[in-house]
Amino acid sequence: MDLLQKLEKRITVLQQYNAYRGELHHLELNGKVSNRMMFNEKEYIIWCLNDYLGLMDHPESIKAATEVTELYGPSYPHSVRLTIGHTAAHDKLEASLKSLMGKEDTMLVNLGYQGFFSIIDALTDRHDTIIYDQKCHACLIDGVRIHNGRKFAFKHNNVNHLETQIQRALKTHDPKQGIILVLVDGLYSMHGELAPLDEIAQLKEKYNFTFLVDDSHGFGVFGKNGKGSPEHFGVEDDVDIFLSTFTKSFGNLGGFVAAKKEVIDYLRFAVRSQIFSRTLPLPMVASVQKNLEIFLAEPERRERLWKNTNRFKDGLNNLGIDIGSSVSPIVPVKINGTHQEGLDVYFALRELGIFSYIVAYPVVEKGSCLIRMVCTYNHTEADIDQTLEAFKTLKSKYPNPLSIPTKISV
Repeated sequence: MDLLQKLEKRITVLQQYNAYRGELHHLELNGKVSNRMMFNEKEYIIWCLNDYLGLMDHPESIKAATEVTELYGPSYPHSVRLTIGHTAAHDKLEASLKSLMGKEDTMLVNLGYQGFFSIIDALTDRHDTIIYDQKCHACLIDGVRIHNGRKFAFKHNNVNHLETQIQRALKTHDPKQGIILVLVDGLYSMHGELAPLDEIAQLKEKYNFTFLVDDSHGFGVFGKNGKGSPEHFGVEDDVDIFLSTFTKSFGNLGGFVAAKKEVIDYLRFAVRSQIFSRTLPLPMVASVQKNLEIFLAEPERRERLWKNTNRFKDGLNNLGIDIGSSVSPIVPVKINGTHQEGLDVYFALRELGIFSYIVAYPVVEKGSCLIRMVCTYNHTEADIDQTLEAFKTLKSKYPNPLSIPTKISV
């Protein structure tokens, strides 16, 4: 078998999208990042930005990044952070995040994906056991894939199965040699479901494990103070390692990890993706710092986000459109039909001026697809109502794909 023959056997639905370049992938939106942007010289209502709080295009954020760029250039500082890639601004942002999160210490990572799977690698060795939700984000899954010790998946959000897997692991686990690390997303990015963090935290009273939560989509959205899903459930102290990116609520690059000081001190010298790559550029650090300040000063941004979310979801529910069990601004419009029917709905929605994207395997389960809509602070009531009217039109044209599937009684 040569390389091309091997690759031909591995083609998925996503690879089949190659013929749709410029229509389904490698899309170029033009204009200022906002609720309405241009695509192929036509204006659309945009529902595919993870810019939950509308901070991606905030003038003060842009100004903060521009000022340091003019002084130092766009990629300063010019090395890894452990050597000469460090600035006082990096320290300041970490201190601000530590204060917000109430953890002993925080550490920045230059990109969420590579930072997070590398953190898992740094925390574990062959003596450790990882137990993870089967729908964890790819950054966690890939951290598990490179783990050379034992690993167990548990059924999505199924705490009983998690406990079964913990008990299974304990039969051969040596607590003197290693840890049991439990991995979950705080908020699952495709279906908008929260992990039952409170129930998982209760298991810590029975079993000795380390609890890691990737809350990239929950941070800034959930909790009384916007600290994320652990705050929402009141289990902040039970989460040993908290991860989040800045790419969602803060509309920027990079991310951070929050934990006990001893854990962070260790990670600074152990996370290979940070030791062997450039530090987070200063313009990004300055922009995130400003967005954090805006986030703290303007809680009404979260209030408006939730108002928009509830208006949109209520409208879709009233139309009888299946959005699953989402409890968040992530609104998955599930397609009850073939993938081609999903594409038909997707392109018809775009014809009506609504821009989002379709998701298929391996991002979601085999044989399923959905149109992922994301509510943001920037959306207006007019945007929402126009989008609901578009779905109403398509519901009559595509009644089966856009209807909740009928359960067959046995």
